[in-house]
Amino acid sequence: MSGMQRSMILSKLFDRFVAKTPVSVMARVAMEYALAPEALDLLFAQHAEQQYTRELMFSSVVDLMGIVVAKIEPSVHAAYQEVADSLPVALTSIYNKLNGVEPGVTAALVRHTGERLAPVVDQMGGRVPEILRGYRVRIIDGNHLAATQRRLKVLHRSKAGPLPGHALVVLDPSLMLATEMIPCEDGHAQERSLSAEILELVVRNDVWIADRNFCTSKLLKGIADRPAYYLMRQHAKLPVRSEGPLRRCGRTETGEVLEQSVTIDLGDECLTTARRVVLRLDKPTRDGDAEIAVVTNLPKRAAGAVKIVEMYRNRWTLETMFQSLTMMLQGELNTLGYPRAALLGFGVALAAYNVLSTVQASLRAAFGAEKVQEEVSGFYIANQVRKNNFGMSIALEPSVWVPFQTMTPATLANELVRLAGHADLRKLKRHPRGPKKPVPKRTRFAKKTHVSTARLLAESRKKAP
Repeated sequence: MSGMQRSMILSKLFDRFVAKTPVSVMARVAMEYALAPEALDLLFAQHAEQQYTRELMFSSVVDLMGIVVAKIEPSVHAAYQEVADSLPVALTSIYNKLNGVEPGVTAALVRHTGERLAPVVDQMGGRVPEILRGYRVRIIDGNHLAATQRRLKVLHRSKAGPLPGHALVVLDPSLMLATEMIPCEDGHAQERSLSAEILELVVRNDVWIADRNFCTSKLLKGIADRPAYYLMRQHAKLPVRSEGPLRRCGRTETGEVLEQSVTIDLGDECLTTARRVVLRLDKPTRDGDAEIAVVTNLPKRAAGAVKIVEMYRNRWTLETMFQSLTMMLQGELNTLGYPRAALLGFGVALAAYNVLSTVQASLRAAFGAEKVQEEVSGFYIANQVRKNNFGMSIALEPSVWVPFQTMTPATLANELVRLAGHADLRKLKRHPRGPKKPVPKRTRFAKKTHVSTARLLAESRKKAP
């Protein structure tokens, strides 16, 4: 077979995948661009301080973790067994590498994918509407990684669940990309212990949205000194020295909005005046809170009280992202007991989320932001990618994807939008659930270990009129 004939066959196969499963092709294209092997190996060389490369490249480790994170293989061992013939080392070396990847390298990996994909989303016009026009908004939240299995010797006798680490994630809500990850190996660490690392990311005129765990005098002062803006739920221990009268400012769909001026003690005899916006809820939260108070130093000309409440509600965008990582990806691997390995797994999951989010941006560009936001499910996108990955890897040679690694953002954006035009949104349709029903008290059969569902159904049919 001549080279030209071979090329034509590969081209026809590629076109068939584009026609049948364009979303899978888009995800692979975005992944090749975001995680090009040469760039990842250079990133490792620049940020690793203790580890070094002998035979096993960092890009190969990320590829292996990606197979597990995407739920294509159930574990690192299973993934290694599948690709062992392409790796120059034994499984032990894989684990040694994973267990030693430094947090700075993991943070750089997440930052790299955000920086690579952001201009692509921009070029294709795939942004979602801005939360506050004229400002760079960042949403930050923390995620304590789930308890792991007790495989490490130091954990064998531990009854308490072993926590492998903690990560802060920064989301750009306009691009819908995770732009930063602050990894912490101490699973007990609180958000406030990472204030210095957070402040390194704050840029002049930023707006940082966060929950009450971040609402500390140190962090508020640090953000204001940049100078930038904070919009955070008030923590009960925030030292408020004086309060002005509460004034009614309108309503949202969940309650009445009020505002007052407050004086906050930032420490070292430093006082500052801020706005305190209160949402008095029509229905209490599941924690029993009747109102939510938000403190901010944003001027009123930038955002009124009702707008402040709406902006704070956008914090749930990041909560939704964490939920997506659980549903679409396997970001918290309970078999990885070493903190650095667990944090790398979570970092690779964030990188994969950025790839899938870029696919959604392509669909927004092709079909309209409102339609995609309301109708398209990220879960079904991930499911389609996972389902078709194996077939594509067999049918298409790796060389097919190499040209996408070095495209310009504009060229890649055009290609992704072209591919998105082939998508059938009906196969990606979201099915929102209705309001949750209260869980009834489970008092029947309290003294039994289990019951027969078939017998209960038969009994209920006999009772039915």
